[in-house]
Amino acid sequence: MPAVPLPRSLLAEVGDLMDHTPESAYAHLRDTHPAWFSSPPGEGAIGIMRWPMTEGQVLHRDEERVVLEDPVVLPDGQQARRLRLLAARPEPQVAVLPLLDGQVVLVDRFRHAARTWQWEILRGAGVADVGGAQNAAGQVEDLLGTSASEVVGLGQVHPDPAILAEAVMLYAARIDALGEPGRGAGVRRVRVVEFAEAEQMALTGQVTDAVTITSLFRARQAGLGEEGPAV
Repeated sequence: MPAVPLPRSLLAEVGDLMDHTPESAYAHLRDTHPAWFSSPPGEGAIGIMRWPMTEGQVLHRDEERVVLEDPVVLPDGQQARRLRLLAARPEPQVAVLPLLDGQVVLVDRFRHAARTWQWEILRGAGVADVGGAQNAAGQVEDLLGTSASEVVGLGQVHPDPAILAEAVMLYAARIDALGEPGRGAGVRRVRVVEFAEAEQMALTGQVTDAVTITSLFRARQAGLGEEGPAV
């Protein structure tokens, strides 16, 4: 299937694919974003087949996500099709562990996919042409209505690499006060707990968000969980 250029960039509005078949849209992405379809060296990787053997499809695309159906060859030689979700924007998501006088700030946020309320740290999409630490500070302002006095990097994590291609950049942010939470983001409550209590919430299943659990672990390893209130 020859590649058919899409009308605008990957950030185009919903509906741009209406004049293209799912296969031709897939071929265009394969030609313009080869890194999305590459395989690491060595044996055991799941390979992606190419035209004219077969072609994949773009099942959905909007401002946030691209859903692909890839034709793959499994390590044992079997052929299959696998779904994959990619971020439509080049800026990575950021997650922020807020620390108020050494205590952890958690938000009670509704998550549509799971259809549940989740105790978790702050998380959101990055902004174009802004560094990761600045994006983290922006999440603090948007979701907690306050500013970060310091931002500490905690690395990155892949929340669900079985289907999600993107990584999330992790940060901790020291804050001096709480403001008005971001209601438009689905936040209904804010809770401030001791670091050890937040870890216990993760151990007992009160916190099930993988990004939050990883951030608590990384922050503990960085020594942030041992800090007491400012004097």
